[in-house]
Amino acid sequence: MQNKITALFKIEYPIIQAGMIWASGWRLASAVSNAGGLGIIGAGSMYPEVLREHIQKCQQATQKPFGVNVPMLYPDLNEIMEIIVETGVKIVFTSAGNPKTWTSYFKEKGITVIHVVSSLKFALKSQEAGVDAIVAEGFEAGGHNGRDESTTLTLIPLVKEQITIPIIAAGGIATGRAMLAAMILGADGVQVGSRFVASEEASSHQLFKQKVVEAGEGDTHLTLKELAPVRLIKNKFYKDIQKVYAKGASISELKEVLGRARAKRGMFEGDMEEGELEIGQVSALINDIKPAAQIIEVMMHEFTEAKLEVANY
Repeated sequence: MQNKITALFKIEYPIIQAGMIWASGWRLASAVSNAGGLGIIGAGSMYPEVLREHIQKCQQATQKPFGVNVPMLYPDLNEIMEIIVETGVKIVFTSAGNPKTWTSYFKEKGITVIHVVSSLKFALKSQEAGVDAIVAEGFEAGGHNGRDESTTLTLIPLVKEQITIPIIAAGGIATGRAMLAAMILGADGVQVGSRFVASEEASSHQLFKQKVVEAGEGDTHLTLKELAPVRLIKNKFYKDIQKVYAKGASISELKEVLGRARAKRGMFEGDMEEGELEIGQVSALINDIKPAAQIIEVMMHEFTEAKLEVANY
């Protein structure tokens, strides 16, 4: 399957694995790349030298393209960017920041740059900044999200009307049918997060993976907009946040409840009660944990079948 995204990344299928904190280490990234998609190492949960190790191990595990996702609100940013260049990474996804800050720096070094956005306004700013493509992410997505709550179904056609660079759809995509729907709306490829959390190679804790599989409709919610909007599974920690909201919590009080390392505690260390469990609405459609290669195989099979159904409609 060849289109703008497969040509841009030199991959077989226009499926990009999201660079999720505590889930996207070298094992997952290399498995996705070896299966024909684009694997992404999530730098957001890594110290600089840990990131270097994951890049080097990924380079040993696959000869195919892979990238690194960097949320620009994290510390040690300059050192992380230097490591990306030093290790020869050729694809960088930036998020949670101004795309103008690092795009020129990477482009001058021959690195392909993609920026993650949650609105048309930031899509236009990203195109103006010179990025090679954008990820347009609807608020169905897990983890940190946009404040405007634009859904994928609305966001993709809005962006398509005014953007000329390739568009990668994200948010609520875990099946081949959703992939086809996103591409009919105007996307050139899809970014998949939650489905790859429930993979054998994801570095997240087994208890978290099982929690994702068990999640049903309505089990996630976008909260903490006053700090950084995040979609969470409704566990004890989530309920504690809601109790504080009910009392008219200030930003400082919300920060106190959030504390530090909540995401690591939940997704990586396996505390299903007190940890922050970031996942998308589409977790309600995820019913098993399977190898990343099988996830891609199933998605492409569903995509092909759905495409035939639409052609015969």
